[in-house]
Formats: sequence, C-alpha cells, structure tokens
Amino acid sequence: MHVVATAGHVDHGKSTLVRALTGMEPDRFAEERRRGMTIDLGYAWTKLGGEDLAFVDVPGHERFIATMLAGLGPAPAVLFVVAADEGWRRQSEEHLAAVDALGLRHGLLVVTRSDLADPRTAAEQARLRIAGSSLGEVDAVAVSATTGQGLPDLRTALTRLVGRLPAAKRDGRVRLWVDRSFTIKGAGTVVTGTLGSSQLVVGDQLQLGDQLVRVRGLQSLGQSHQQVAAVARVAVNLRGVEVDQIRRGDALLTPHTWRPTALVDVRCAAPHEGEVSELPGDLVLHLGTAAVPVKVRPLGGALVRLTLHHPLPIEPGDRLVLRDPGRHAIAAGAEVLDADPPPLRRRGAASARAESLEQVAGASAAVTLAEQVRRRGAARRTDLAALGIPTADASDVHVVGSWLVDPGIWQRWQQSLREAVEERARSTPLEPRLSVEAARRIVDVPDRELLVAVAEAAGLVNADGRVCRAGTSTSSLGSAEAGLAELEQHLSQKPFGAPEKPDLDRWGLGVPELAAAERTGRLIRLGADVVLLPRGPAQAMRVLSALPQPFTTSQARQALATTRRVAIPLLEYLDRRGWTLRLDNGHRQVKGR
Repeated sequence: MHVVATAGHVDHGKSTLVRALTGMEPDRFAEERRRGMTIDLGYAWTKLGGEDLAFVDVPGHERFIATMLAGLGPAPAVLFVVAADEGWRRQSEEHLAAVDALGLRHGLLVVTRSDLADPRTAAEQARLRIAGSSLGEVDAVAVSATTGQGLPDLRTALTRLVGRLPAAKRDGRVRLWVDRSFTIKGAGTVVTGTLGSSQLVVGDQLQLGDQLVRVRGLQSLGQSHQQVAAVARVAVNLRGVEVDQIRRGDALLTPHTWRPTALVDVRCAAPHEGEVSELPGDLVLHLGTAAVPVKVRPLGGALVRLTLHHPLPIEPGDRLVLRDPGRHAIAAGAEVLDADPPPLRRRGAASARAESLEQVAGASAAVTLAEQVRRRGAARRTDLAALGIPTADASDVHVVGSWLVDPGIWQRWQQSLREAVEERARSTPLEPRLSVEAARRIVDVPDRELLVAVAEAAGLVNADGRVCRAGTSTSSLGSAEAGLAELEQHLSQKPFGAPEKPDLDRWGLGVPELAAAERTGRLIRLGADVVLLPRGPAQAMRVLSALPQPFTTSQARQALATTRRVAIPLLEYLDRRGWTLRLDNGHRQVKGR
C-alpha cells in the first residue's frame, strides 16, 4: 500500500479530487458536507495499477493548520492542489512551508477546476514556488473533477509518484501516531493512523504512555488482517484502554524500546533566511500527529535546544515543524540531532554545545562520498547533502537518477535479480514474470526506480510492472495450450455452456492454468471452475436486453441456455459491472431499460 496526503488552499478542490479518484466521501461529518469545507482529516482509498493507494485529505483553512500538520506529518508523499481559477494563495504558501519543514521529497502538483480557467498560468506559478522547497521539480497535471478531464493522466502520474517512493522499513520498533480514536459496539476502543515503518500483528503488546495495551484486531482499508506491514493506513482495535484515555497525538510503541524525551537539540531551517536567530521563545512542535508547546533556546547558528511541555518518543533524524501560534504561521522546520542531550549548566555551555554538534557533523562530512555510499549500499544525493556531505564528484559510484549506488552492490543486485527471475520461471512456468515490487523485496533494492534500472542493466525485460527474461512469452500456456484450445472451441459453440470440472481436468486445465489464462485475457472466471470467453458477458447482455424487464433468474437461465451453476455467478458479475440492477431476491433489470 502507498499513502499520500493532500495539501493546498481552502476550497481549491482537494476533497472533490479525492472523491473523483476513489468514489469515496472523505468528509466524514455532515457539517463538512453542508459547508463544503473540510474541518478534520478525511480518509479514502482506491486501487492504482493493482496496488492500494490511500489518501489522507487535510483541511485547507488557516484555522485548521494543526489538523493539516497531523495529516501531513506521517505521510511519505503529498498531492499539492491549486485551483486554475484562483492560482497560488495564502494557504498554498502555508502548506508548502509545512511540506518543506517536514522535508518531504515526493509530490505531485494537481491544478484543479481546469474547466473554469486555463490551467497553464496556475501550473507555472505553482511549479516555480514548489521548486524552491524540499519537493523540488514536480510533475503537474491539470484536471476537472466535475467533467473528469485529466483524471486518467492524474492516475498515470500517481502511479509514477508512488513508484518512486522508497521502500518501507518493515523491521524494527513500532511508532504509530494516532490520528483518530473511537469506539465500536462489541469491539471497544479503535484508533487509526498511518503506519510508516515496521508492522503490527494481532496479539501484539504495545505501550501507550505508562500502560500496556494489546492488539485485539487489525483492519486496513476496510478489510480485517492478522498482520499489517508498513506503509499502510491501519485501524487498531485495542484491549486494555478506554477511548477517553487515548487521543490524536498519542503514539502506540513497541514496549521498552523508546525513551520519551522532553529535551532535544535540533538543526533549524526557517522559511526565510536569517530567521533562525529570531525564533520566538515559545512555539508549538509538531511531530507525527502530536502538537506540543516548546521553549526555544538558541545554541548558535542554526542549532537550537527545545524543551517540550511533555515528553514524546523522538529519535535522531526525526523532522519537526515549529509553528508560531500567535502568527498562525510555520516558524521553522527542524531535524533532531540529539534526543538525549547533556544539560547546559555553565556560562558558555550553549556555544560549546553548538561547536560540539558542528564538529560531529563536520567529521561525518569529512568521510569521502564513496565511503558514505559504501556504508549505505545506496543513498539519495539529497539525503547525503542534508548531512553536509558533498555529492558533486560521484565518479567513484554508480549514478541512477537521484541515487548513488556502490559499484559492488550494483553488480550484486543484477546477479540476484537474474537468479530470482530464473527461479520464478522454473517454479511458476505459467507466470514466469516477477512483479516489480516482489522483485524489489527479493533483491532488497530500496526503491522501485532503482529496481527498474537494475533490470535493464541485467538484460531483463520490464513491462506492465513485471520483470522477466527477454523473449518470455506471456500469452502461451505451454503444455496446457492444447487443452485451452479445446475449451475455447467448446465456448465458441456454447457461449454460456461452461464445462464441468471433469472436462477441465481432462483437458489439463486446473486452477493454475485457468488463472494464467485469465491473466493473459483469454478467459474470465466467474468462480473456481466456471469460465467463459472474454466476450461472454457482452453476449449475455444482448440476450438479457431482449427480455421483458424486469426478468427473473429462471428467465435469464432459459434465455441463455445454461444452468444455475453458470447463470447465478454470471448475473452477479453483471451486477458488479453495473450493467444489470438487482431489484430483489428474484428480479433484475438491464440498466437503462
């Protein structure tokens, strides 16, 4: 699964866009729908290229900036929305400041309401502003959620966006920031959040503040699971806690592995140069979904010590947003350097601490680029630059887009991928291709963009999101081809006479062979062993349209000259496609008749 948050000025169509992409209503409250304005976080999801894509829809109004940060903070990517008829506005700038403060590097610009104005001016203006942020250069797509114009292009652009997201870390400790808590009758307390790393399993014990709770059940995108791995939107049914004991901003943690802290040393970056030294003494810190008042003590340069009103589970490398509640503005972004800093008791201790932190950073930068990449295996230029490591001279490493890869790792990846593809072809000859995501996990490549480049370097073919050997046929069933030809001949003569299982067995067509034929578009399966040719449903609609409306299941069965074994799953299939409408247990009608 991938998770993307929205961002952008109020009333620029974020929720309408999510609704058009998913068919779901992200605004959960009647007041939101009545006012046409999002006031709390909304959630929706869809399938994109065979993978789940979840959206966290955030409010755009300045009064709900804290809520926006709670939705944006845990998300790995952002869908930045600007309306064609209004262009860049005040909250566009505020949301971009939040994106930049969080250091988000993956995003997509969507110019909405393109049916009301020429989107080019707004797109050019927005891309120029976004280019100066952590997102850098982004793709831009013009759409109209009302007419549907541009939505196919947006789905394609979203596929590219999520394909560039780094692989989630699925081991290590859990830190799930809670963005919603409620009760369900018969189940008890449920919380939701974006799981950015690690995984959750039913029965897990987790820490909530000073108490231990247990995972009673898990859901993701409306489906129950025994286990959910990052990245994912997840609902956690908890045992051992009442709903009034947990709220947005709390975190569920792996027990005894986090030491919450109220004191951190950070490196700040203000939205405008020269403002770090002028930060107010009192700000609000945003991390994950938490918002905590902090006291600010300058150490020197861009280095600052923050004292939190109450402890949070923080680790070095966390990105924080510091907000000035008096000005309703983002004051700075910050990266945590030390979550357990020493006390400052003597005169001059602050400047000495700043010098110590700078020396540590300088020592890290002194190591050669090739050595830094060798230690990591692969690293993004931007991530190394953020640590102060020069990346201009990359002659000793392998360069793939924004990635720098150790040459030895690059060769090992190619060999491992060839072996994985060969093993797939041997073990599963009916589907000899590996999905890009499966291949990435097997070879342990951190990014889909890298995996595609590895496949090309290894002489493999990447098509339709799958990797295989050059010359691999994706339409032939090999030894089962003769049996499939018999089946196709049978259905050509009797379109709705799906053969019984003994006939399929006689032709050598078991579940794997039928599934492979379906993947290549040569059959559709209405059940485990109920199969038709791809044109079968359309043929059925022509027959059913000629019947008096509405019609019964028995009338449909007789008109199609088939059995209940075939007629019932076929009618249910037509219902799902929206071609027929089930009126009650015994009657249906063709849509539009």
